[in-house]
Amino acid sequence: MSSTQPPSAAPVDPPIPVPDVPGADAGSRGLPRRVDLTLRQRLIVDSSAIADLGLRTALASVVGAAMLPQMALAAFNSSGAKQQREALQFYAELGAEKDGELSFPAPTEVPRISSRPANPVAEWMANGRVHNIRFNSSFEAVNPAMRDRCESYERNNVVHAQHWRHDDGPHPTLCVIHGFMGSAYMFNGLFFSLPWFYRSGYDILLYTMPFHGRRAEKYSPFSGYGLFANGSAGFAEAMAQAVFDFRSLLDYLEYTGVDRIALTGMSLGGYTSALIACADDRIQAVIPNVPVVMPEKLVDEWWPANMLVAVGDTLSGTGDELSTAAAMFHSPLNYPALVPKDRRLIIAGLGDRLAPPQQAEALWEHWDRCAFHWFPGNHILHVSQPDYLRRMTRFMRDFMFS
Repeated sequence: MSSTQPPSAAPVDPPIPVPDVPGADAGSRGLPRRVDLTLRQRLIVDSSAIADLGLRTALASVVGAAMLPQMALAAFNSSGAKQQREALQFYAELGAEKDGELSFPAPTEVPRISSRPANPVAEWMANGRVHNIRFNSSFEAVNPAMRDRCESYERNNVVHAQHWRHDDGPHPTLCVIHGFMGSAYMFNGLFFSLPWFYRSGYDILLYTMPFHGRRAEKYSPFSGYGLFANGSAGFAEAMAQAVFDFRSLLDYLEYTGVDRIALTGMSLGGYTSALIACADDRIQAVIPNVPVVMPEKLVDEWWPANMLVAVGDTLSGTGDELSTAAAMFHSPLNYPALVPKDRRLIIAGLGDRLAPPQQAEALWEHWDRCAFHWFPGNHILHVSQPDYLRRMTRFMRDFMFS
């Protein structure tokens, strides 16, 4: 394992120019109040929040479209509605145990990895050796009633990731999990300035979430469609598989000699990274970025998806109480973090309306008020991103390199 100390210089500028309006670490009371912001910060927060509302409506429409088949099943098939209620009851009872080992059992074997060189553009971007890796998922649905359906997903049950490795490795590895519909490796590599982290001495691993990218089933209308196409039960199993398959990647990294792993992710990836930190103690650092932690509450604000959820609950005979209890099965707020407090860092955008900063603040409270950094931007426009990239670098340096 290489122990070279990374340089302390600031990261390169992000590929998308953003206003240089710095954020800060949260105080003892959490995120700042509006009156605590400078005039310039308030202008950035307000304008970015307005822009996010349009994006939120578009995204909610996409999610709603994915939910329509399951709603039709509940409307025209009473047995389908009964199955949905029984599934929610299953996840509610499992979540009530608050047992991460029970909810997210560990893989029992190291995956058999297939690896091939990535395209020349990826190697040009990294300026190093890049491989695309894949392996068959050994995930078995947590809910026995969902196992046949989950096993039928041929493409989703092949796990994909991209691995940037140094020739003198293995090196400390930064793992990155993308957000909903945002699985493209190049986009994530540029957005998070991953070439800079690679030059700083990190190996990089980009993980593809279930039903995204090459894991999307044939004829899926968009990347991520399958995440919501099978209702609440399907989403619960997708999150369970996301955790399970990533733990298989941890087994692979460990097998190749990696002993220091940091994990970050944006939006849905932030949610997943926080959940993984509750299931596996091999993570040295976890940095959820604009995370969602209570998706059932989030959808309540997402028009028109909220209307479709309400109709679906009526048709299936489920209520808010059961839906909320079932959602706790896959919420990081339901389990203790296995990553030590001083190795947890949360990043939030004050103008974010897709994953409102209150969601990140709820995780901060649950995680014993760990390190918490905010920026005055929205879900996509990460204003002063170099500021939080420097914050991430300082945060990880001492325990990732020694």
